[in-house]
Amino acid sequence: MAKTNSFQQLASRLRGPLLLPGDGGYEDARRIFNAMIDRRPAAIARCTGAVDVIECVRFAREQNLLVSVRGGGHSIAGKAVCDDGLMIDLSQMKGIRVDPASRSAQAQPGLRLGELDRETQAFGLATPLGVVTNTGIAGLTLGGGIGWLNGKFGLACDNVESFDLVTAEGRLVRASAVENADLYWGLRGGSGNFGVVTSFEYRLHPVGTVLGGMVLYPAAKAKAVLRSYFDFCLACPDELSLIAGMLTGPDGNQVAAIAVCYCGELEQGEKLLQPLRSLARPVADLIQPMPYVAQQALLDPAAPHGHRHYWKSSFARGLNDEALGLVQDFMARKPSPATFCYLQHVHGAAARVGVTETAFSHRGDGHDFAIITQWPDPADDEKNIAWARSFFGAMEPHLEAGVYVNNLGEEGGERVRAAYGPNYERLAALKQKYDRDNFFRLNQNIAPAPAVAG
Repeated sequence: MAKTNSFQQLASRLRGPLLLPGDGGYEDARRIFNAMIDRRPAAIARCTGAVDVIECVRFAREQNLLVSVRGGGHSIAGKAVCDDGLMIDLSQMKGIRVDPASRSAQAQPGLRLGELDRETQAFGLATPLGVVTNTGIAGLTLGGGIGWLNGKFGLACDNVESFDLVTAEGRLVRASAVENADLYWGLRGGSGNFGVVTSFEYRLHPVGTVLGGMVLYPAAKAKAVLRSYFDFCLACPDELSLIAGMLTGPDGNQVAAIAVCYCGELEQGEKLLQPLRSLARPVADLIQPMPYVAQQALLDPAAPHGHRHYWKSSFARGLNDEALGLVQDFMARKPSPATFCYLQHVHGAAARVGVTETAFSHRGDGHDFAIITQWPDPADDEKNIAWARSFFGAMEPHLEAGVYVNNLGEEGGERVRAAYGPNYERLAALKQKYDRDNFFRLNQNIAPAPAVAG
């Protein structure tokens, strides 16, 4: 009863609704992208603005409650939902204002990629985001944000001019190159460790019709197709971003795929892409001029909501023939037709940023390698997870230690350190400054550095 009365006090302080177990909407609010996550918060605060977030943080500190923060709920690790604590739900905060004159956008953290793109594309503008439209902008951006425009315009985090953030003390602060510059550095890749972002100010770029889509080849040609992909990437211009991998095609057969987005002159793009479209006789060639919003939705069918997920991932500078053979062999034995793997090229503008310029440290020309294992039936958990672990274990000697934090599941402290790379110690010191009690710990957590005795 005491806890219920306390939550009633919190409810009276909020503009948005506070959902308790048994309330209408509670079950839907606690469900997220990964159906393996089945946690039950003591309360879910559906915030409408920064003041609601401040009230939640202050209340949770008063009551010594565990807190989780939900933006889009797309994190594979399920950090957005906690058991028995307070879930700060930002999914209703979808405000956005585009200023075409300054080429900027103010965006709230409940927006998903497709929602932000719809608004910016009304003015022929875009900011780099991810590649699946139902991903939340908040978690994606705070973890770096690798997408279709990375070669030309960098990562999502490279295009944030400022953040509004509620700290662990319940204060609203702004972080930019001139205000709280240390925090601004840490938010560009440091994930959700430093507070709750209530607004992002993005820099926008002119982006219109792109040459996009994918070309599909028979699975038996996968090794040769992937080798050609790596060779092609060596001279890839900034305007072109590529993803290669293996997946189940529309006809139910497995294929090797190269997906493309060229944001330059279309005629030049047609000439440039011709070698990738003639590696063998394609199963299908779906590359064509298309609106940028269509390009952004290209991979949506591969990542439906409600599947059970287990991912493994690391960065790769390149893969030799032995490693490419492993990819082909393991994918031929995947337990679930919905499972796929990919190599996403990170290059150009994203690669030219210095390793220590932002918290996201995985710079230089390379590839994000990921095994996206997904299936619908809980009875198939064991065989799908075992297959993914076996596949990744075979690939690991060919991969770098670093891992994209947005692809990281529950994999232990060393893998978390690998996600932040050489910037981990600086991030730990920043955590000590802004969240010394580790109040925000349901994330890919950076432990606060021990205070230095004066």
